[in-house]
Amino acid sequence: MTAWADRSPEERALLNPSFCANLLWHAARGYSGESDDAMSFEEAFLVLPFVLHRETREKLPRSTRTSLAVWLDENPLARGMVAIRARALVPFTKEALVFAGIHGFIRIDRGGLHADDLWKRAVNRAVKESSEEVRICAKRADFIGNWFAKTGGGVTVLALMGVRP
Repeated sequence: MTAWADRSPEERALLNPSFCANLLWHAARGYSGESDDAMSFEEAFLVLPFVLHRETREKLPRSTRTSLAVWLDENPLARGMVAIRARALVPFTKEALVFAGIHGFIRIDRGGLHADDLWKRAVNRAVKESSEEVRICAKRADFIGNWFAKTGGGVTVLALMGVRP
């Protein structure tokens, strides 16, 4: 990773560990809202590629009634582009997971990622005080977690996306 001071202003704003950890927290919370299981560690690496890319984020369905498999069939380029972005964003996802784990924002264990509910008030306040785009990203991250949970777990999601851990 590039030293923090040497990163471009855009990278520091969009890919900073705090913001990315916030998105992962929303995804893990969305996942747990639909499933008793935790979001898999591997699925966490797909959250940022879906949410941070505006075009992909805007193409996501409004409801989880549209399955991931159907959406990918209707958006064939998305599968490849998300996979490419996932590889490029691995260092940032790792950095966000470490940040979240150190601060107790997300608990990571063998079962996967768990959003710590003690942070709910602080997260909601931070998102509320942010820009409209940040609020949309948080909402879409929650959607992604919920959608992944309905898809059937990490192995299924990764297989549909055509990626391997």
